Amino acid sequence: MTHIDLAEEYRRGQLFFDAQDFAGAARILAGVVAEEPRHLSARLLLARAYFHSAQLRHAETELRTVLAQDPVEPYAHLLLARTLERQNRPEEAGTHRRQAAALTGGEPLVL
Repeated sequence: MTHIDLAEEYRRGQLFFDAQDFAGAARILAGVVAEEPRHLSARLLLARAYFHSAQLRHAETELRTVLAQDPVEPYAHLLLARTLERQNRPEEAGTHRRQAAALTGGEPLVL
């Protein structure tokens, strides 16, 4: 895929996400991330799509990859906390929730 094609697919994934077709967005964005694994915006949007479509293990994997590349990404910490909470893993979630709070100075982030 060319850079232009990837950009168009990312925009298409964003449109599906905005239309709340989270599973459709995930299918599109997974292709973008496969082609461009260091594209953190696409990977984070993919994680959000997985989260909102209840594909929690996939969301967790993507979020851990984001945090491996950018450990100070507060939104990724918060979304990982929510993902872990939904998997009934509150202790692990608390660590990421506190990290998100520390990185934002306690300012609330909206999922």
